[in-house]
Amino acid sequence: MSNQTDSTDPTPTATTPPRKPTLREKGRLMSSSEIERTLVRLAHEIVEKNNGAANVGLVGIKRRGVPLAQRLAALIAKIEKQPVDTGVLDISFYRDDLSTAGPRPTVTPSPIGFDVNGRDIILMDDVLYTGRTIRAALDALFDQGRPKSVQLLVLIDRGHRELPIQATFTGRLVPTSKREIIEVKLNEIDGQEQVLLVEVTEPIS
Repeated sequence: MSNQTDSTDPTPTATTPPRKPTLREKGRLMSSSEIERTLVRLAHEIVEKNNGAANVGLVGIKRRGVPLAQRLAALIAKIEKQPVDTGVLDISFYRDDLSTAGPRPTVTPSPIGFDVNGRDIILMDDVLYTGRTIRAALDALFDQGRPKSVQLLVLIDRGHRELPIQATFTGRLVPTSKREIIEVKLNEIDGQEQVLLVEVTEPIS
């Protein structure tokens, strides 16, 4: 008896994995030098808005918000000649920039890294899209204390908000369609430094 599957058998079973979307690169939005110049500008804007940095604490949303916070802390420290506290919020879910119908973001409980009570907190992420990531981050932040103020910094704002959330500091505003994706690549995580605009050429299942 042959062990081969009958060619008349019905195909894909319930266990067949969904097809991954095909992505097409449309262009580079920012080079390494442009990212660096943008961060220098944002560092000066943070210092100006907060009358210095004595009460400022930077909190990066994992993953790429973390190296952004660390870089900005170093830049602000050079400007103000004093160290700046940095911390991390770990929020895991389908990336806000890759899904409009993913599950609710989930927070991995862990200490931010410094006391946020009474501080002017700058919350940082790479891309601002629907706002769901930031909503989860704010809930997690206030679970750990009561800051004096919370300001949002993003490298890219691509629009399409689903919640009334806006950034205080924006590196670049990039109008996009819902089929487009912003890919931020940083040396600390990706081994390269650039921001790309890519397009989904097949529907996301």
